Amino acid sequence: MTIYRTPQPDREDQHVLGEIHAFSTDLADVMRVPRRWAGGLRRSMLARAIQGSNSIEGYEVRVDDAAAALDDEEALSADQQTFAEIRGYRQALGYVLAMAGDRDFRLDTAAVRAMHFMMLSHDLSKSPGSYRQGVIYVHDEKTGQNVYEGPAAEEVPGLVAELMDGLSADDGSDTLVRAAMAHLNLVLIHPFRDGNGRMARALQTLVLSQCGIGEPAFSSIEEWLGSNTEDYYRVLGLTGAGKWSPERSAALWVKFNLRAHHIQAQTVARRYQEAGELWRAFDQLAEQFSLPERVADELFDASLGFRIRRSTYVRRADIEQRTASRDLARLTELGLLQPVGETKGRHYVMGELLAQIRQDVLAGRTQLLDPYPWMRKHLVDGAPR
Repeated sequence: MTIYRTPQPDREDQHVLGEIHAFSTDLADVMRVPRRWAGGLRRSMLARAIQGSNSIEGYEVRVDDAAAALDDEEALSADQQTFAEIRGYRQALGYVLAMAGDRDFRLDTAAVRAMHFMMLSHDLSKSPGSYRQGVIYVHDEKTGQNVYEGPAAEEVPGLVAELMDGLSADDGSDTLVRAAMAHLNLVLIHPFRDGNGRMARALQTLVLSQCGIGEPAFSSIEEWLGSNTEDYYRVLGLTGAGKWSPERSAALWVKFNLRAHHIQAQTVARRYQEAGELWRAFDQLAEQFSLPERVADELFDASLGFRIRRSTYVRRADIEQRTASRDLARLTELGLLQPVGETKGRHYVMGELLAQIRQDVLAGRTQLLDPYPWMRKHLVDGAPR
């Protein structure tokens, strides 16, 4: 064995795994009942996953620009280079979504290289789809030091093949653990010149989805990792210890991933409940002010902080331009939306009345529980458990 071994979950991990799977079962049960807000919630979750994974690499975009990539629209504020990275990641994520339910799909080295090509084909200087040919380092911009050195280039093809062979075999480990180890091994093998972190996170999402752990939109932890980047780098640093060291324990890394899944699962459950409350409020508004049902999707997006464009509304609602203009004007008059900008760049954001509705819903928000309350201190102290 030349890659990192899968650790045996201890009693603490087993307890957390049980709770995560219970969350997943509960969500699957409620998702079986058709809800009008499920599609909007799914879209926003995918956008947050794209935003989170790319933010780790320094590609910062607003979540509605990530959603624009999902919708094949232009960004409102992201620069051209950043949005090209976002679109590339969206293309690779689309591959994950398509393959997750395909029984004939085989996760092998060719699939991994194809994903990498999709992700970086907009920049051929980064050798999309090809393994690196030389030494590679992870550089810490804050300290100016190299903090990790990947294995020799000549070892890369064999290591990736071993990883893929292991994923195609059933070693009896929990899918959440298998996906975490796929992420760890790929990111530490660092097989490509660029995009290794995003590839590793996308691979983790693919393994989860392929093995039936919920939909990618709801099972991915990419959003959580993007919001906890420093801890993510800390646990990778403690596990990798500066160079390719597969003899080291991956136990802390697995715990970190289970913590991410547990907190993200709570977040998804909370958002689902809040989405239902928002849509019930939208129904009341529609009845009170004789609004068409179609405006609810736009109000929901605006309540999430999205910037609403008339062109997007026209396409999604399948209506004429003048109908969209009339609807948006009415929502503005009621204080549900607020216009920003003029002519071509004009868009709409959450108005005062919608902000108050959202605040009322969030006032009942439940507190998230940390399944590993000791972990943050250990990561900050740099002391592996």
